[in-house]
Amino acid sequence: MRLTNYTDYALRVLIYTAAAGETVTINRISQAFDISKEHLRKVVHALSQLGYLKTMQGRNGGIMLARPPEMINVRDVVEKLETGMLVECFDPATNTCAIDGMCGLKHVLMRAQKSFMETLGQYNLSDFLKNPRLIEFCRR
Repeated sequence: MRLTNYTDYALRVLIYTAAAGETVTINRISQAFDISKEHLRKVVHALSQLGYLKTMQGRNGGIMLARPPEMINVRDVVEKLETGMLVECFDPATNTCAIDGMCGLKHVLMRAQKSFMETLGQYNLSDFLKNPRLIEFCRR
């Protein structure tokens, strides 16, 4: 299973913002992860629309978490940002697989995806804030 870069960046933004413990800028996150500011702007916009981040405009602007890290579940974030199906046969509207219904792979992949999401559901953002090196990295 693979998350899109978009979701990966979103999780990094949330972790970085939480670990920094202060208002941070897109420029700062961009430099820390060597990610395009344009990509990050789109990610930050989506996260603010979903209620995970607050954004402030102006000279002293930036972003900060909109809710405590223990209230941000990783599964919820991933489910809201990942729109694609793992394989085409998961979506009856677009399924063109010639062996759908004869192949057992679909059910195995569905179980794997369910387990993946259940595992993510066991973690909140606060679970990733326990490493002092991460905190130090994000506060630079």
